[in-house]
Amino acid sequence: MDLSVKLSGITLQNPVIPASGCCGFGHELRPFYDINILGGLALKGSTLEPRFGNELPRVAETSAGMLNSVGLQNPGIEAVAQAIVPALAKDFHQPILANVSGFSLEEFVKSCEIITQCDAVSIIELNISCPNVRGGGMIFGTCAQAAAEIVAACKAVVTKPLYVKLTPNVTNIAEVAKACEAAGADGLSLINTLLGLRIDLKSRKPVMANKMGGLSGPAIFPVALRCVWQVYQAVQIPIIGLGGVSSARDVIEMMLAGATAVQVGAANLVNPMVCKEIIDDLPAEMEWLGIEKLTDIIGGAHA
Repeated sequence: MDLSVKLSGITLQNPVIPASGCCGFGHELRPFYDINILGGLALKGSTLEPRFGNELPRVAETSAGMLNSVGLQNPGIEAVAQAIVPALAKDFHQPILANVSGFSLEEFVKSCEIITQCDAVSIIELNISCPNVRGGGMIFGTCAQAAAEIVAACKAVVTKPLYVKLTPNVTNIAEVAKACEAAGADGLSLINTLLGLRIDLKSRKPVMANKMGGLSGPAIFPVALRCVWQVYQAVQIPIIGLGGVSSARDVIEMMLAGATAVQVGAANLVNPMVCKEIIDDLPAEMEWLGIEKLTDIIGGAHA
């Protein structure tokens, strides 16, 4: 059976990629299994300058997932490009997706200029779900025009495939996806977290210091699947599907909706072995469903 897929000409031995933010820079998974079994690895989101992130507490549980408001804690893009990625690449030989974020168009472009020079990075994943604080707190990814402007500016300075990570907190995600494609995006990652809130009953105040945070976990899988379905019908570029994925069957369902590869996020925080288990389970699920090659099922539910 053939589990391999391709993203913009880059071959992944299987479609399973730990999602950005849930496994740091890959080293956190090493005690549990050989990370070279992965299809690829999406690194923790990085910004131009180092960030401590938001105030504590910044994580809250829910009945079918979790909320987080970590706030992009990271050592800065220079450290990622010059030290972290080269160290990872010494013994990790699968594609590396560098997740880039920022608070202005200029920051996005500068970070892309830096990370594109890192030989070990295969794909740049542009996270446009962060506040544009210089523009009054707007979220870049909620506006098709703003998304297109950032994509076009970043595409002009990168030498790697540029994938854009989209927020589901919009009325029409397909519209934003089409704008990104038209601006030069090589692929899309969707979805990022859904905005949510928890309140502590005793204090009668929000649980997290930042009040609201991103909901991830099994609760958002049907939403993510819907978004992948809609975007697949609207664009011609590859899609990486993510959001609540926790099993081999979820991976296959995502691919039937239109995903070429699949990222696994919050499930790693519950079970650090989950990516390995999914990869191990895929051949049996493929046999049961009569699938010889995973590439044969991409978008298969649209036929």
